Amino acid sequence: MEHLVETYGLGLLFVLIMLESAGIPLPGETALIGAGLLASRGKLDPVAVIAVAAAAAIIGDNGGYWVARRWGRQILRRWKRIERFAERVIPPSERFFEKHGGKTVFFARFIAILRFTAAWMAGLSGMSWWRFLFWNAAGGICWAAGVTLLAYYGGKAAADAFDRYGWVGAAGVVLAVLVVLGGIHFWRKRVVPEGH
Repeated sequence: MEHLVETYGLGLLFVLIMLESAGIPLPGETALIGAGLLASRGKLDPVAVIAVAAAAAIIGDNGGYWVARRWGRQILRRWKRIERFAERVIPPSERFFEKHGGKTVFFARFIAILRFTAAWMAGLSGMSWWRFLFWNAAGGICWAAGVTLLAYYGGKAAADAFDRYGWVGAAGVVLAVLVVLGGIHFWRKRVVPEGH
């Protein structure tokens, strides 16, 4: 993924993140990590990476929101089995989004599967667009900055450790990053579901 981003640049990063955010399961976050690593080597501007990723996330999520809001129920009514499922699921989701929609849209940006489903659920549930836009933009900007900076500084630290201490130093930095990622994964599994 890093090679693809290096070859095709910020345009490919934008397309991958935008399409993933709109609801197509693509490796948008993986591409962003690759772009952050490239930025740590001076091959991309980290500010540009953050700006492109945030814009793509916001635009993609808004596309998913509007498709679901405009045509989502019609699409669900096309198949009887899905329609029956939707009749059971949509009323509680409407109540849920009325009460917790902002938090859900914000935190969904940081969770893989929710990243491309929360916008659809917000649109299907009739969440106010202005409210969706605010929380979506906040989540998109924080996600883009957080992932890019983690990859950027992690990449720089690994390169510096390698230059100074060889493979042992680089392995230490990689281990530290894995511990941080493991902590984030644990937090997502334990803390986020309880907040809903």
